[in-house]
Amino acid sequence: MAKDRALYIGPRLRRLRRELGLTQAAMAGDLEISPSYIALLERNQRPLTADLLLRLANAYQIDLNTFAGDSSDETSSRMKAVLSDPLFTDLDLAPMEAEEAASGFPAVTEAFLRLYTAYQEGQLAIADQGGERMATIDPVAEAQRFLEARRNSFPNIDGEAEKLIAAMDGFENLPAYFADRHNLHIRRLPVDVMVGAMRRLDRHRNEIVLDETLDRASENFQLALQLVYLELGTVIDGYLQESSFVTENGKRLTRRALANYSAAALLMPYRPFLKSAEMHFYDVEALARQFGTSFEQTAHRLTTLQNPGREGVPFFFIRVDPAGNVSKRLDSAGFPFARHGGSCPLWSVHEAFQSPRRIITQWVELPDGEKFFSIARTVTAGGGSYGAPRVERAIALGCAEKHTKRLIYSKDLDLDRLTPTPIGVTCRLCHRTKCTARSAVPIGRDVLREDYRRTVAPFGFSDG
Repeated sequence: MAKDRALYIGPRLRRLRRELGLTQAAMAGDLEISPSYIALLERNQRPLTADLLLRLANAYQIDLNTFAGDSSDETSSRMKAVLSDPLFTDLDLAPMEAEEAASGFPAVTEAFLRLYTAYQEGQLAIADQGGERMATIDPVAEAQRFLEARRNSFPNIDGEAEKLIAAMDGFENLPAYFADRHNLHIRRLPVDVMVGAMRRLDRHRNEIVLDETLDRASENFQLALQLVYLELGTVIDGYLQESSFVTENGKRLTRRALANYSAAALLMPYRPFLKSAEMHFYDVEALARQFGTSFEQTAHRLTTLQNPGREGVPFFFIRVDPAGNVSKRLDSAGFPFARHGGSCPLWSVHEAFQSPRRIITQWVELPDGEKFFSIARTVTAGGGSYGAPRVERAIALGCAEKHTKRLIYSKDLDLDRLTPTPIGVTCRLCHRTKCTARSAVPIGRDVLREDYRRTVAPFGFSDG
């Protein structure tokens, strides 16, 4: 081979390094060049000269023919396989284009392959039934997509709820309104008589029956919810008709979510609640006391203040159990929640279980540099009597960086001097290679072999 001959074989060099379990810095040290030069070689921005090829062969005892051939590498093969997807049939892609992309733009190719993998994992689950391929839809995800598309804001419901509150002359007059308007009376019964129900409409006795162990906030919410089903069904159905649902369960879950939204709108009418939220700098506890609602109900309502022309701080909301299972996600702040799996273990929503009922603030930064401010606290469901089962969960409420100074929780914090906690969306979508809290391999990354080096993080990854 001539001394001045140059080869552009970045993807094959990167594959070799990964197979050897080496970082770019480690390989650079072995070859007596800089790590940045290794990075340029792997991106095909510098050629691999004959001299450097000989160094590779001597350092790692490899055959020079490993790099001399012109056969397609693994990345090119993966690209060809992906581009054969029916999704791309109308693009008329030639096989040579996949090879050129993999060889000329390896980083862009790798990004494309990761996105395609994520896309596949987010698609419908396919199951063979009786020889036919049947699509199964997650009804919970279907309902979440409906809410996210509208930023969890439904102005028509808020308007109708305010009219209803005015008609009854305040929520405190709800029992009289039930009696006058619907000939219904409220009755409370022991938990064993309710047989697992919190609320039941008994048409035979003209009663709304409630579990007597409910606290005041939960009782008010159940009464508001019953009124919603009696009087606000038309406005809810109007929103449901705007979308076509693949599953009946998805539609029912969406209807339930809209009913819960409506009940919150009765307890915390939009305009008075927004005015008070601004006046109290979004102090969740102060708002809960004023409106007679729970911490969770109030935090949930704060995510809905996005009516056009009367917007509050756009918040996101998440609720998790001690095992890390996510039972609710709401977003009007643009927070990139993962569709599947849990949340980042470094997020304070998980730490909240160690300090029950105490509000924990946290300044966080995502891998793309976007910053958010969040508060987290535990909440309890159930209980109400000795021996009654309780469920402890934690919720987090947060907003984007630009809105942080509007919150009372940031009043004594100098965010310009405070280093944000680096978190990810979920381990499989986070590419922070040095995270010691990682529990899964991120999509599209190769795990390093440990023949030469063991990282402090649970998994070692190639850095290219």
